[in-house]
Amino acid sequence: MKTLRNLLDGFTLALIGTVVLASLWPCEGAAGVFFDRLTIVGIAVLFFLHGARLSREAIVAGLLHWRLHLVVLATTFVVFPLIGLAFRPLSGGVLPAELVFGLIYLCCLPSTVQSSIAFTAIARGNVPAAVCSASASNLLGVFATPLLVALLLGTPGGSAGSPLEAIGDIVLQLLVPFVAGHLLRPWVGRFVERHRRVLGYTDRGTVLLVVYVAFSESVVEGLWHHVPPPALAILAACVLALLALMLMLTTFGSRALGFAKEDEITIVFCGTKKSLATGVPMAKILFAGNPALGMIVLPIMLFHQVQLMACAWLAQRYARRPLPDDGRADAGRATRGPA
Repeated sequence: MKTLRNLLDGFTLALIGTVVLASLWPCEGAAGVFFDRLTIVGIAVLFFLHGARLSREAIVAGLLHWRLHLVVLATTFVVFPLIGLAFRPLSGGVLPAELVFGLIYLCCLPSTVQSSIAFTAIARGNVPAAVCSASASNLLGVFATPLLVALLLGTPGGSAGSPLEAIGDIVLQLLVPFVAGHLLRPWVGRFVERHRRVLGYTDRGTVLLVVYVAFSESVVEGLWHHVPPPALAILAACVLALLALMLMLTTFGSRALGFAKEDEITIVFCGTKKSLATGVPMAKILFAGNPALGMIVLPIMLFHQVQLMACAWLAQRYARRPLPDDGRADAGRATRGPA
């Protein structure tokens, strides 16, 4: 747990450093064009590696638990967006409209993959089901997120023209590399597994690169003149309230529906997460050319940090529960899926 916590803390510091760097030395002109093209390559590599890491056996093992998957997907793509609409009255008065837009966009995103599975394993939850739910959420998000954005937010200035056009762009830039990586898994899977820690830096490096480019564009357009400290404080409070509400809904909802403790853990960790690794690249595609892109992704970055800290504590709390009377470990400890 200490290793995981140190890793998360390091990434948090790297994200903060990236925002500071973009604020002091934003890339623009020829440099901006270069970094923009570099992010396209980085995003393709990122999703190729995600596909190569995905274990087909783990997916098959978790597919039969359809009730659990249905709850996770409904929480991610129905409950979250409906709650996101509650932030609309804050637009223009309490918060800049772009930040409220970002909060609602956050609620339309799919769940994380790596951290959802990692926390489920730490908490001794149903890991095969977590692998299946988190992966299904990300694949469905390729189509669901653009449609939800169009439904809840319309077509913002500078974004892709129509939901179908946006889906096409996302399929080409995200899903095609993902499928290619998964199809090539028999040949590259062992290499990826052996170098998982080194290749993990590709994930975080790509996210940092996209964040740097997004914030550079927004800083050039006067980002920090439009986001004063009080607005940041209110945004942080909104993010905390959103996560707390979703944690309560998934915890007590799964118990009310009669799920076992291991399944409850999976629902909590897969149903309350939102993917920074998918959300930032997807925002770059959906809102291409939008000068407020940095403000749109800011809520995702804040939510990412808060969800990791809260789930790290929660996973430890779940892990301290007694083992079954027969002495066997829970499903989450017995079977670990790929992180």
